[in-house]
Amino acid sequence: MTTRLPETLGALKASPWAAPNRAHRRVKDELRANLLAKLAAGGPLFDGVLGYEDTVMPQMVNALLSRHNFILLGLRGQAKSRLVRALITLLDPEMPVLAGSEINDSPFGPISKYGRQLLAEAGDDAPIAWVHRDQRYVEKLATPDVTVADIIGDVDPIKAARGGHLLSDELTINYGMLPRANRGIFALNELPDLAGKVQVGLFNIMQEGDVQIKGYPVRLPLDVLLCFTANPEDYTARGKIITPLKDRIGSEIMTHYPETVDIGMQITRQEAWMTRGGVPVRVPEFISEVVERVAFEARTDKRIDRRSGVSQRLPITLLENVVSNAERRTLTTGEKEVVPRLSDLYAALPAITGKIELEYEGELVGPHAIASELIRRAADATFRDRAEGANTDDIVMWFDAGSALSVGDDATAEAALAGLAVVPGLVSLVERVGLAMAKDPFAAVGACELVLESLVARRRISRNEAGTYGRSEKEKRRRPNDELFGGMNG
Repeated sequence: MTTRLPETLGALKASPWAAPNRAHRRVKDELRANLLAKLAAGGPLFDGVLGYEDTVMPQMVNALLSRHNFILLGLRGQAKSRLVRALITLLDPEMPVLAGSEINDSPFGPISKYGRQLLAEAGDDAPIAWVHRDQRYVEKLATPDVTVADIIGDVDPIKAARGGHLLSDELTINYGMLPRANRGIFALNELPDLAGKVQVGLFNIMQEGDVQIKGYPVRLPLDVLLCFTANPEDYTARGKIITPLKDRIGSEIMTHYPETVDIGMQITRQEAWMTRGGVPVRVPEFISEVVERVAFEARTDKRIDRRSGVSQRLPITLLENVVSNAERRTLTTGEKEVVPRLSDLYAALPAITGKIELEYEGELVGPHAIASELIRRAADATFRDRAEGANTDDIVMWFDAGSALSVGDDATAEAALAGLAVVPGLVSLVERVGLAMAKDPFAAVGACELVLESLVARRRISRNEAGTYGRSEKEKRRRPNDELFGGMNG
């Protein structure tokens, strides 16, 4: 049975909410108390946030326990916004406010003129409203056109005219987003994009705990936790955090990309949309690893701007595109299961090229060429990790002798595997190293392609734009007039 929440100030005073440690508790103390309880209970601090358990999370815990305003500093796609939004779970489920208050006035100590008048007129009969914790979180994306009025507030002539108030009356204030976040959390994303004069407007709330609204001889002692996010590159590219404001931020917490491929794969599996209308989707583990390694390879490529970063959104959208291409093939072949192959990564190049910022050298090569190279390097790293020392000489010799292989993108798994089986030792190799079994043609096709892509990355064989595998470029130069005798399979 749900307990009925008090609806008047008198009933609230008779409830547990009137206890001094609760009635006058500030939001940072509330977050601190609930955080301590969650830490004592054990388990993950925030659901869905992976890879930060030993790095970012301890720093966030320290900032909250210290009652600090803080900034998350990191490159794009490092879950900064998700981390800040997860703070909602540390708030109380419900909070009492004076009904009708625009700034969540506490029934035990209102700060607005409206709240004070309501208590003076109604006393214990003053109506109480309850605010869910989701409504206590206010987020704003900082852009150059954001004004002090947007954040803090300003005079509202229309409100004055309708209410018959003088413009100097506090009741004519149109509150900005920050006062409306009173007794809650206010998050400001991309802080360097905020104009300097607006950043100055945050000085008082950061240090003295109040804001001054233009044109009014009044200070509002707000109760709010301030959280900021920023990209380090934005300090010089688009703007900067002015020094006095930075000095007032209690803790600066650095975020980062996944430190291991396994963690990255967990994040990608969690975030990627894989449910396709009831059609079974099965992604072989080595395909997921190649997808993740594409991002890892991109983050170390000198032709890609490291200051911009390679977002974790890259492997997420790449995996979704890979599955979509496999889904399209399944509709064509009539097969009953969607199983991506490694060649599906080439069909998903748009998920890579749009998420990498190239340096000058990279621009000369071109995004598509670099994306294709990243796929091959990721395949090679995956194959080496899973089959270190595997002998591929027979496969290379077959191609060096002049044979070529092409497997159609729309071929069924059985037909594709039959074409790949022409290459001596290829299918037996993937079985021997445990990548896939021939009795599972869906996974076996992708595993065979993984071996071939690894050999392309090592330049032991070649692959053209049409997806045909052949002799290495070195062999082509050594024997330019040799005829292909192996034929085209697929």
